[in-house]
Amino acid sequence: MSLEILPTTAGNPDYRDAGLEFPPAFVIGSATAAYQIEGAVAEGGRGPSIWDTFSHTPGRVVAGDTGDVADDHYHRLESDLDLMASLGLEAYRFSIAWPRIQPLGSGEPNRAGLDFYSRLVDGLLARGIRPIATLYHWDLPQALEDEGGWSNRQTAYRFAEYAAIVGVELGDRVAVWTTLNEPWCSAYLGYGSGAHAPGRTEPLAALRAVHHLNLAHGLGILALRETVTNDAEYSATLNFHVVRGDHASSPEAIRRIDALANRGFTGPMLTGAYPADLLADTAAITDWSFVLPGDLGLIHQPIDFLGVNYYSTATVRMWDGTSVRQNADGHKDVGGSPWPGSEHVEFLVQDGPYTSMGWNIAPDGLEELLVSLHEAHPGLPLVITENGAAFDDTVEDGRVDDPERVDYLRRHFTAAHRAIQCGVDLRGYLVWSLLDNFEWGYGYSKRFGIVHVDYETQQRTVKRSGAWLADLIAGHRIPE
Repeated sequence: MSLEILPTTAGNPDYRDAGLEFPPAFVIGSATAAYQIEGAVAEGGRGPSIWDTFSHTPGRVVAGDTGDVADDHYHRLESDLDLMASLGLEAYRFSIAWPRIQPLGSGEPNRAGLDFYSRLVDGLLARGIRPIATLYHWDLPQALEDEGGWSNRQTAYRFAEYAAIVGVELGDRVAVWTTLNEPWCSAYLGYGSGAHAPGRTEPLAALRAVHHLNLAHGLGILALRETVTNDAEYSATLNFHVVRGDHASSPEAIRRIDALANRGFTGPMLTGAYPADLLADTAAITDWSFVLPGDLGLIHQPIDFLGVNYYSTATVRMWDGTSVRQNADGHKDVGGSPWPGSEHVEFLVQDGPYTSMGWNIAPDGLEELLVSLHEAHPGLPLVITENGAAFDDTVEDGRVDDPERVDYLRRHFTAAHRAIQCGVDLRGYLVWSLLDNFEWGYGYSKRFGIVHVDYETQQRTVKRSGAWLADLIAGHRIPE
């Protein structure tokens, strides 16, 4: 897949268009993840996950924050569902906590956990909101990590068993099933750089995790298709790296990062093969003998659409080996590398403006990505499953005015509209995130929500961006 800069459609060059209309069938909503919002980590029979262990390890998360309480969504389910309805959400993407279903990652299901998600799905349907369930958003049961986690092939088979359990329980009501959220993060940040749980810095383990996550996707799709009884859709969500360059060595750097970050997942999932250049780039680490006969056929399962997560771009070149290596790849640097075999690529500091995560704001990158995916995989529908921004929001007089986030969303919805005008089969857009929440290694220091959460009182306050999104949904039109 080539992610070169593509021509854009007509409109304001800054992507600040208004009045653009989306098709009636275009689904607009928001998204969350279980560990980031649920809390109640030791209630209802839930077992520990790798993020419980990681966040309770000193020095791993900013300010020592944990997801123990988070947004207390577990106890505030009904009021949060009412909040979604008040915003007019057409769809809500949530994740199911594997350790709430199987506390040890295998064995008999936990009835209380299944009941919680059953109430969630029923509550969404009662309010006319389309349920989009993600099976894995990074909270691997700790018991499975103790056996090697995603570097262990057996974890993929345990995932399929878990998928079948949830498929039996919710498979008459969930509209869309997503197997994995951002397996790049699970593999490379969890097992390569150490920035995410489980915090390992092992290049070989990271590449093994890539394959076993891909395998889990395929096995999970098969398990769902065997158990789901309604006319559901199936998908996976990938966080694509839109990689650019400004140097003679940039094409080689772009190729390497594209292979690791993008084609290492789209290759097996969508075409049934790993890219030859990825295997060559990583040959000093592994011969990929953990890919067994028949695996690629299992991974390459038909899906109804591909979930696309996008936040920013990256600019790369090959490091000269003598200057101070720039490492502005947008991910928390704790010493390890999320780029096994390509540690000699450097990521350059990009021009602003930036979000509070330090990520550059580049709506043209979203249009570029959507058009490139459409060209590389014609006939495959796309859905933006995450896009949003963190800014330093404050409550004043009971209100949260966040014009930067409104501007960010306006520009990225404009990019999505332009992609549709270019012929991209884009079916929906889910804003990240519904609520301010536990932002992984950054704890509660970063706010992505369109709804502000006071973590002391759990008071929810709809931000100006939330009201803006509600207006957009009501008219299927970017507000003036």
